[in-house]
Amino acid sequence: MKKHYNPKHFEEYLYNFWEKNGYFKPDHTKKTTFCMMMPPPNVTGSLHMGHAFQQTIMDVLIRYHRMQGKNTFWQVGTDHAGIATQILVERKIFSEEQKTKKDYSRDEFIKKIWIWKNKSNNIIKQQMKRLGISVDWDHEKFTLDPEISLAVREAFILFYKNNFIYQKKKLVHWDSKLETVVSDLEVNHRTVKGKRWFIRYPIIQNNIHLKNKIKYLVISTTRPETLLGDTAIAINPKDPNYSFLIGQLVLSPLINRVIPIIGDQYANLEKGTGCVKITPAHDFNDYKVGLNHKLPMINIFTLDGRIQSKSKVYNYKGEKSNQYSTYIPHQLQQLDIISARIQVVKELTKLRLIEKIEESQIIIPYSDRSDAVIEPMLTNQWYLKTSKLAQEAIRAVKDQKIKFIPKQYEKMYFSWMNNIEDWCISRQLWWGHRIPIWYDNKKNIYVGQNEIDIRKKYNISKNTLLEQDTNVLDTWFSSGLWTFSTLGWPNQTEFLKIFHPTNIIISGFDIIFFWIARMIMLTMYFIKDKYNNPEVPFKNIYITGLIRDEDGKKMSKSKGNVIDPLDMIDGISLKKLIQKRTQNLLNPKLYNNIVKSTSKQFPHGIISTGTDALRFTFVALASNTRDIKWDMNRLQGYRNFCNKLWHASRFVLQNTIDHKFTQFNKQDNMLLINKWILIVLNNTVKLYRQSLDTYRFDLASNILYDFVWNVFCDWYLEFVKIIIKTSSLKDICLTKNILIYVLESLLKLIHPIMPFITEAIWQRITVMKKIPKKTIMLEPFPKYNQDLYDKKILNNVNWIKNIIVFLRNIRVKMNINANKLLPLLIYNITDEKEKIIKDNILLIKSIAFLDSITIILKEYNKDACIKEIIDGVEILIPIIKMVNKEKELERLKKEKNRVKVNILNLQDTVMNQNFLKFAPNNIVNRKKNKLLELHDIYNKLSNQIKILQNLSF
Repeated sequence: MKKHYNPKHFEEYLYNFWEKNGYFKPDHTKKTTFCMMMPPPNVTGSLHMGHAFQQTIMDVLIRYHRMQGKNTFWQVGTDHAGIATQILVERKIFSEEQKTKKDYSRDEFIKKIWIWKNKSNNIIKQQMKRLGISVDWDHEKFTLDPEISLAVREAFILFYKNNFIYQKKKLVHWDSKLETVVSDLEVNHRTVKGKRWFIRYPIIQNNIHLKNKIKYLVISTTRPETLLGDTAIAINPKDPNYSFLIGQLVLSPLINRVIPIIGDQYANLEKGTGCVKITPAHDFNDYKVGLNHKLPMINIFTLDGRIQSKSKVYNYKGEKSNQYSTYIPHQLQQLDIISARIQVVKELTKLRLIEKIEESQIIIPYSDRSDAVIEPMLTNQWYLKTSKLAQEAIRAVKDQKIKFIPKQYEKMYFSWMNNIEDWCISRQLWWGHRIPIWYDNKKNIYVGQNEIDIRKKYNISKNTLLEQDTNVLDTWFSSGLWTFSTLGWPNQTEFLKIFHPTNIIISGFDIIFFWIARMIMLTMYFIKDKYNNPEVPFKNIYITGLIRDEDGKKMSKSKGNVIDPLDMIDGISLKKLIQKRTQNLLNPKLYNNIVKSTSKQFPHGIISTGTDALRFTFVALASNTRDIKWDMNRLQGYRNFCNKLWHASRFVLQNTIDHKFTQFNKQDNMLLINKWILIVLNNTVKLYRQSLDTYRFDLASNILYDFVWNVFCDWYLEFVKIIIKTSSLKDICLTKNILIYVLESLLKLIHPIMPFITEAIWQRITVMKKIPKKTIMLEPFPKYNQDLYDKKILNNVNWIKNIIVFLRNIRVKMNINANKLLPLLIYNITDEKEKIIKDNILLIKSIAFLDSITIILKEYNKDACIKEIIDGVEILIPIIKMVNKEKELERLKKEKNRVKVNILNLQDTVMNQNFLKFAPNNIVNRKKNKLLELHDIYNKLSNQIKILQNLSF
């Protein structure tokens, strides 16, 4: 082995070695299977910290189960990410060509996206390889691959034929910038400063006696432009002031539309004026009120967020209606929404219909994709009925066919599923799975895999024009089929039979609704077991927290706090890091802040740590918390851990270079220390496997770290050095066998988390042990041996270790040279402990740098010794043999004088009346306690000086 640990020397080479030899592929000769699906990253750029974190956890699991001799399969792939990818390509085209997608045909634009996809996919693939993920690349999938597309169309067709899919004009969240519907889960609600306008709606006299001669109903609104679409005014039936008006009429300002006053509890008596204008086509709450009262719906907005030239009127069923005029004032037509708002307020002011204006905190919905303001819009969309699907999916979790880890996320899942609404599955995009619906010139609907099949099935001649629906499916529809479409469905492939249902899915809590819930619903509908019962997509759902920066903030490019995982693996200079964080900033004003914060956090850039240290950090941080703060110090600490493992392994290999390894019986007569290390290793295997089996990756990493650093390196290797120098040939030979065995077992344990360094070291052990296998990843994982446990041995070695720790601490406290040989006296010892001392006397003397070990049987001069009682045995060091009397007296007197000065200063403070009067009680008490502590130290020093002065050297 090379002297210095340098992961760059072997990481990429080893990955190519693994891949070339097909070690990642499933092995169908194995009976037990373990299958896992990778959440497909979006082809929108490169992987971020969240991807690297989750993929590391997944790779730990797949390597762990592969080493248990299972037929493992980890499905890898990427998602076409409809909206996100289209946005990026549109930005790229506009930046480079000053064109929009409308300057191209649909096919031309899609070709440009495919170019982007191929480039991005290659970047993502290389990042994954650098992370060491062990997937079968020959089975890589993309959500727009032909076989996946076929599965998506088949799913749509089956749903449609079974009346689960329907088309309807309903209110949706509309992104006027992208000109598409977006999911309610993709809407961010922000509180901003705004205004609330109080508008007068004239009451139409209808031969009734109006109390207090009321002429107007005053309505408060933050969106005055929407009055163009009003179809009613709602009053709470319990309203003492206005309920008598229910059933009367008002005049909608500017357009002079006569609309009814209705009674509905939606009108809040404690909020606003108590009267609410109802605009069913542009507000979700109003839409529900409109349906209940069968009100017409009037759409006043264009799809790109402007005022229509003529409004579009529909009845409550979404059918065209002639109930109201389509008139819109000329001065408002084609204005964008903000301009229209200003103009409407201006016109209302002229008519003296504005009663007052108030500043107000209002909640505005923004698109998570484009950052445009979301407008509720009445559009024709395709929907999937979800109530029946949801009930089956809820039952699967309640019956524990699917388990959430941690269990707390079940509540979140049930809360959403119990209140689920029909899923809007259509999007007005060009990039994605085009909806497999065709129309003839009479608007008849045909559903099928393609136009050729449809013509053949329905006997439609070539002369009849068929046009495919222009919409595409929501990206989450195709992702929802991921667990079985990638395995070959709708065909009954071997992969589908062998690996479905899968064992586990790993995901963040933020997409439980987007993806997890929908996968469960879709899978249980389409996939049935041999008894025709619904099959679950996976048996376990492990929910991770979200990686945040060191201040707990979300990592985002706009904030400039993103860290590329490869920059930690390979390192990056400060200059290049700043360039990466500031390029393509949406808000250039943030440039200086990003430069400042980056320079403060990484004054010398990021130092290369290699992949294994990064992976170990991810695993160590994988706790059950929702938010995980990234810690660069821990990353550097685990880089040191890799270095420690490297040098420890190098020591083992150097000291066993000519040794012929032979198998040994763990019950053989062997040195206490060797028995001890085998027991501790065995117990480590047990605890480590329990942690992995229960998905406590953080505990697993801590168990390994403690064993490697605090047991194997700090103790066992130090004992071994002495055994090799002082023991018999037989003990040395057996010790070397055990040394190699422990190291190899340790490498196997660590391999799932740190695959590269363990493979690099293990390859050198294979020569020594003449192992025919070529990779550690196919080696059997260590098993716990319940017969290999002896509490007495553990206690005895811990007793020896505690004696050594006591001696080392005394050397530090007394400023004694580490190599100075000291005498050790032992008093009040049992026969068993005495035997331990005698059997291991050379080992203890050597490791503790002792001149002698003497067991004394009678009373001793306590003042002449430093004593520690360990397991009931008195461990003594004669002071006379430890120090130079004159030098130690000088040191103690100086220390005594220093303490005295501190006592006098503190006494002045504590006796100061002003301090006692004005200082907080906790500070006063702290000072008093400190004074008592100093007096105690002073007395001990005085006693030590007295003892030394009375001793004869």
